[in-house]
Amino acid sequence: MFFTSTRSKCSIQSAEAIAKGLASDGGLFVPQEFPQFSSEDIDRMTAMDYRGRAVEVLSRYLTDFTADEIRKCVDAAYTGKFDNEEPAPLVEAAENMFMLELWHGPTCAFKDMALQLLPHLLTASVAKTSSGRTTVILVATSGDTGKAALDGFADVPGTRIIVFYPQNGVSAMQKLQMTTQQGNNVAVCAINGNFDNAQTGVKNIFSDKEMAAKLDAHAMDFSSANSINFGRLVPQIVYYVSSYCDLLKSGKLKSGDKFNVVVPTGNFGNILAAVYAKKMGIPIKTFICASNRNNVLTDFINTGVYDRNREFFTTTSPSMDILISSNLERLLYLLSDCDCEKVAALMEELKTSGKYSIPQEVLSVLQQEFYGNCACDEEAASAICELFEKNGYLCDTHTAVAVSVYNKYVAETGDRTPSVIASTASPYKFSPAVLSALTGKECSGDEFAVVEELSRLTSTDIPAPLAGLAGKSVLHKTCVEKEDMAQFISDFLGV
Repeated sequence: MFFTSTRSKCSIQSAEAIAKGLASDGGLFVPQEFPQFSSEDIDRMTAMDYRGRAVEVLSRYLTDFTADEIRKCVDAAYTGKFDNEEPAPLVEAAENMFMLELWHGPTCAFKDMALQLLPHLLTASVAKTSSGRTTVILVATSGDTGKAALDGFADVPGTRIIVFYPQNGVSAMQKLQMTTQQGNNVAVCAINGNFDNAQTGVKNIFSDKEMAAKLDAHAMDFSSANSINFGRLVPQIVYYVSSYCDLLKSGKLKSGDKFNVVVPTGNFGNILAAVYAKKMGIPIKTFICASNRNNVLTDFINTGVYDRNREFFTTTSPSMDILISSNLERLLYLLSDCDCEKVAALMEELKTSGKYSIPQEVLSVLQQEFYGNCACDEEAASAICELFEKNGYLCDTHTAVAVSVYNKYVAETGDRTPSVIASTASPYKFSPAVLSALTGKECSGDEFAVVEELSRLTSTDIPAPLAGLAGKSVLHKTCVEKEDMAQFISDFLGV
């Protein structure tokens, strides 16, 4: 298995792609072909646990890793880290609606599914490609990636990790998770700006030759824990493959039956992983892309025009408050018949004018598989309340966006195909918004008092990792302007 860039032709194996994170031309690494699962492979995986399925998927892409290396990475990531040793349970929340619960890990968000595994993949990759050097992980986060990356990389030998987040663009619980993070190799810094500012700043630093020279002089290299890194993306493919196996195992689907996938997304990585799963032979019918009020992806799917020149909104689903969807570039590469020159031109157009459009014939291909819609905060709140009152199922604000959009899809199309909704976070990470949705009253005051009230009202348990934050000391208090991110990095690394 070889990988190339979305913006120019190259041919490297997985270890180099994971170690680098981002191609030198600014493009994203993509597989040159997609491995295929036979019906016999699916039958075999259906009988396996999650770890076994993960090994099967990873071994198809990471062909420069030994079987023993892959097994060790998977076991280290998914043993003793997730509730009941089930990383991604599938729960039937309503008729034909299955919640793929991706938040049972140490930070209570779906990012754990990849970021418990990535440190092991990355350190193994660096050992293969540039032994003896320190890897500096740069992360821009809209909330969940930051803590999940910090938890995964804290005190991992040979690494240092720096996380930037928007000062007023994450929930109080998300901020507390990051700013209380311990570890001798970690730094957390807020910026005055939004997630797109943080993400653009990180990308610019990646391509800064002067900064790269400084790091090289100290035997350091940048890499990424964001979903631009293929090592972040490949573990996400696993849980869509696993959800299909679970539907087969429970008898909800028969072999070959199609199902829909509903994903609340801003950066497009989580839904792209489902696209890759389909490319491998998983029978997904429709990709239902759910956006919040920052509906740049909805407009793109419906019109073929991607335009980030619009007002940015801070919502109750902050992890989706994004206007520059990095992983969409990988889908554009597929839609363009793997024409890296076309993709490079589109990305340059986005950089210079803030927008681009795709031809009508390409849009028609996109719309054959994708449905895009959005839900505002009020619609998400209604979805939380209705799902809990009717079905006794409590979800967070991001999952609620997906539920609302799924309901719109069913109303518009009449399609009752069984659908898997990616449930991306514990409701307790966004307790004020969830409690407000259930009571119809504004929630304010102490975060943990709100958490306790939500637990009492719903008779659900507070996740231990969140309950354990009460009383923890804030260790990271720095906030910088977006123009000063590079200086913060230099100061932290001493370069």
